[in-house]
Amino acid sequence: MGEFELLARIRERLPPAVPRVRVGMGDDAAVTVPGGATATSVDAIVDGVHFRRDRCTPAQVGHKALATALSDLAAMGAEAGEAYVVLGVPHGMSEEECIELLDGIVTLAERTGTALAGGDVTRAPALTVAMTVVGHAASAEEFVTRAGARPGDALVLTGELGAAAAGLLLLEQPELASAVSAETAERLRERQLEPNPRLGAGRALARAGATAMIDLSDGLGADAGHVAAESKVGLRIDGAAVPLANGVAEIAKAAGLDPLTMAAGGGEDYELLAAMPPERLPAATAMETTLTTVGEVVEGAGVEVRRPGGPALEPSGFDQLR
Repeated sequence: MGEFELLARIRERLPPAVPRVRVGMGDDAAVTVPGGATATSVDAIVDGVHFRRDRCTPAQVGHKALATALSDLAAMGAEAGEAYVVLGVPHGMSEEECIELLDGIVTLAERTGTALAGGDVTRAPALTVAMTVVGHAASAEEFVTRAGARPGDALVLTGELGAAAAGLLLLEQPELASAVSAETAERLRERQLEPNPRLGAGRALARAGATAMIDLSDGLGADAGHVAAESKVGLRIDGAAVPLANGVAEIAKAAGLDPLTMAAGGGEDYELLAAMPPERLPAATAMETTLTTVGEVVEGAGVEVRRPGGPALEPSGFDQLR
């Protein structure tokens, strides 16, 4: 497999360029004419850290690489724009596997309206996919940061938590699958391997007046802590209100774990946690998932996850360098 031959095959499989992209893959640099404001995020996934090649398909690796990057744009309330891919190929990975990985990226890109505008291919000691994604809005003021939460705001959560953590347990300990139906087990594994960036929900929350927002990549406790620190407020979360995905409680108990602790600290659900004035909640409509009020913003600092009838949970989450 040669670099230039692989790049040629990649270019052949890319969808047509969107009007914003004047020069795409194949030249020394991409040329875009965005208009308005842009939000840019860089993310990477590495074999042995974020996935295991023996537990997933190349297409799932490509999907996850783009999905995790787009989730950052969702947390800003941005519209997906362009993506740039750097593929680090280890020895022993075939050209067909590289193309299958690209197909996973392309499928999600087409579904989310993301243009693949450029990238690079290199040798690497482990399979690595680094993504740079660019999102758009009419003005910078439309983006939602982590820093705007105010005391009195409600804390709302999209979707359900714990599915990705339960899916990872199933991949690591297949015998736990006996605790749930085969259909539920497969759905939990898919949430770990093929996360869904909440782009539509992010835009809906931004339009409704969200004051702060973050995607839950490292866990509810850890990511809520980022909002509290940047906004200089305290966050109080009602553990009883946190919705758990179907099958999470059963898998956690089969593994000897507390379901809420696992769901709050497991990470990789890529749901959105947002702060917004309570009177604006009815305006947060037309999204592809449920929205649950799970707490409030208060004066002070830090995060408290209260659990019914017991001590508060210690906020925790995934730290890639620990």
